[in-house]
Amino acid sequence: MLLLQGISKTYDGHPVLTDVDLRIPTGATRALIGASGSGKTTLLRIMLRLIAADAGSVRLNDQPLSAFAPEQWADQIGYMPQDGGLFPHLSAQDNVALVPALRGWSAQRIAARTRELLQLVALEPQVLPRFPHQLSGGQKQRLALMRATMMDPPVMLLDEPMAALDPMIRSGLQRDLRAIFARLGKTVVIVTHDLAEAVYLARDITLLGSGKVLQTGSYEDLLMRPADPFVTAFINAQRTLPEAHRA
Repeated sequence: MLLLQGISKTYDGHPVLTDVDLRIPTGATRALIGASGSGKTTLLRIMLRLIAADAGSVRLNDQPLSAFAPEQWADQIGYMPQDGGLFPHLSAQDNVALVPALRGWSAQRIAARTRELLQLVALEPQVLPRFPHQLSGGQKQRLALMRATMMDPPVMLLDEPMAALDPMIRSGLQRDLRAIFARLGKTVVIVTHDLAEAVYLARDITLLGSGKVLQTGSYEDLLMRPADPFVTAFINAQRTLPEAHRA
């Protein structure tokens, strides 16, 4: 279980996060949504240990973040940024193999894990010698997902991973991600501004506003039982959800 309690963060006297609590059960997928400036990315950066909270705690399976050495925590958290975060000077193969090579994995172990993940994300082995600029947007994101899962972390954090993709590629990747999440059984946090995407990928949604958790629940909870007027305003600002996303 991933547990955040009382997380607060201030920049230059301006509160970005205020007393944020999140409880994400093991194997669950949680979507974080909210308008720009709501604190989603800052919260993700705290979970990644890229910045420190001013107050509050992060715990994984009852162990505080402070109990992990930086490299140990990095291996617990798989991260997939919006642009994929691939190193342009490295081939696809070297991007995927970078962290396990640093951890001392053998070439044989890296190759076996790479083959396994190619099947998982539906990529052909022919992409491995190519460089990021030679890959399509969908291929880059699938490769980024491979890299994020290479060390088999129990937690996955995804920051707007499909925002830059065209609708057809995005739809296919959404479908595959939902299947992959179900198959791997990992704890997943996905940041998105797209309510339809949040509903499709996650059972529960946390809506942030002005650095605070306004409501956590299913889409039906947010729609029918809003905890704050902004919840209704946010939902009404979205386009009507397709029926497929309501299923």
